[in-house]
Order: sequence, then structure tokens, then C-alpha cells
Amino acid sequence: MGEEQETGEPRPAGGGESLLTVVVALVANALIAVAKSVAAALTGSASMVAEAAHSWADTGNEVALLVAERRGSRPRDAARPRGYGRSAYLWSLVAAFGLFTAGSVVSLWHGGTVLWADLQGEAESEAPAYTLNYVVLAVAFLLEGASFLQALRQVRRESRRWHLRPLAFVYRTSDPTLRAVFLEDSSALLGLLLAGAGVAAHQATGDPVWDALGSIAVGLLLGVVALFLIRRNMDYLLGEAVPPVLRGRLLDLVAGHRTVARVTYLHVEYVGPRRVFLVAAVDLVGDEPEPVVARRLRALEAELERDAMIEDAVLTLAAPEETSLSRG
Repeated sequence: MGEEQETGEPRPAGGGESLLTVVVALVANALIAVAKSVAAALTGSASMVAEAAHSWADTGNEVALLVAERRGSRPRDAARPRGYGRSAYLWSLVAAFGLFTAGSVVSLWHGGTVLWADLQGEAESEAPAYTLNYVVLAVAFLLEGASFLQALRQVRRESRRWHLRPLAFVYRTSDPTLRAVFLEDSSALLGLLLAGAGVAAHQATGDPVWDALGSIAVGLLLGVVALFLIRRNMDYLLGEAVPPVLRGRLLDLVAGHRTVARVTYLHVEYVGPRRVFLVAAVDLVGDEPEPVVARRLRALEAELERDAMIEDAVLTLAAPEETSLSRG
């Protein structure tokens, strides 16, 4: 077999392109977090505090995503007969929750605190160092842009394999680290624009309310992204069914085998990034004694599991009265 299997999915690669995407994002976010924190401490800008919290949350998330990549790629064993792929969704869920708490909640709380202080006439009157804020935001935009371009390249390349639009692929992909990095980098770039707008409005009007509103806008943005990532990871932890196009390819893979006359039942669900658990009822070619048929079924299971995408295959015999499946 070549780089892609008959199923059409790219061959899973422990420490492959998804790992590179996460590492690029980790380095970029760590540098950005330090720069934003210094700027926030020196200027007192609410938007910069929100952006610093955002970047530190993203940095912690990338660490969790690295753990997800490593643990999810472990080969199956007696303790986990269907592999460790679902641990990738668990750690990605932890990362998404971190984005919500450390990023969204902190940004909303700080922005709300500054806004309330202003409404009470207790806001600090000292103007922040606007130039420093703009410089840090510009550098952060360049670093985030580099990380985003790496994620975008991977999304575009893989979406073309499935003839999907990039955003549709981001929603459907079974790779939680790619989805997380792409959405976090996208929200980071938009967050920088919101923070910059808040700082600029503060400078133009002299009213710190705009800076506080920038912080609140960043917090709301992060909350929406985090809740979406939490929901998608929960979907896969509960057992996400594969999309119809992939189910059809897997049906063709089983039904097209030289020893299979027909398939009457097929169940496929994700058990990790690009890894599935397959159960099928088949009618084998020929009419042989039961012991021979049992050995043929086990041999067919082992052959199917050599496909890069099939983590575990379980086959049973179809009943004569059962209707054959078609791709429809």
C-alpha cells in the first residue's frame, strides 16, 4: 500500500504533521504570552491583560495537545484492545476547558472589573503606553500568523483529500489537535484585532471603557471557541460515527475482498484520530465446515486490521435471510 490506504484517509503518523503544527503553535504562543504579559504589566491595558491570559491559556493548551498526540498514538495492548486513541480526545477536552477557564473567564472578569470601576468613577486616569501595546500586538500578529499558516496548510491539504471545504473539514476531522490549533490560532488573530481596536478607541477617546470592552470581546470569543471544542471532543469520546463517505469506502473495502460474497451489517465508529472500530456481518465465498469458516473470519479480521485506519475489526457470519448492504 502507498502513503494512503484504500479507505482514502492519510496514514496516521505518530509525531507527524499534526505534531509539527502543535509544536509551532506552542513556540509561538509561549513567546507571545511573555511579550503580552510584559506589556500588560507596564501599561495596565485591560485588552492586553485579556490577550496575555489568552496566550498563556493557548500555551498551556498546546502542552495538553502534545500529550494528546503522544498518548493517542500508543499502539493497542491487552489493557486497551482498541488502542489509546480516545485519550487524544480526553486531553484535547482538558485543553479546551483550560482555554475556557484561563482564557475566557479571566478576560471577561478583568474586563468587567475595569468596566465596573469606570462606571463607579474609580478607574485609573493614567493613560497606558499605547506605542508599546501596538508594537506587542503587531509582533504577536506575525507570530500567530506563522502558526496559523502552518495549521491552514495542513487543513487545506487534508480537506482536498475529502473534497470538503476547509471549515467543513475542521468540523468533521477526527484529529482533535489539528482542529484545536486551527481554531485557537484563528481566534487569536481575531482577538488581536479586537484588542487593538479597544486600545485604539481608548487612545482616541480617552475613555478606558473601550479598553474594557475589548477585553470582554476577547473573552466572549474565547468562550465560544472553547465551548465548541469541548462539545466536539465529547462527541468523539462518546463514540462519533464516521461520515457517510468514509463508511462507504470501508464497506467497499470489506465487500470487495476476494473471500467475501456480501455484507449485511456494518458498524464503524472512531476510537481515535483516523482510527476506527469496525464490526461487520459477512457471507463468505464457498460452503466450508464451521472450523474452516472461523479460521477464515479470523484471517480476514487480521488482514483488515493491517489497514492504517482500522484499529480493531470484528466479523460475524451473516444470516441467509439478511439483506445485503449497498452504498446507496
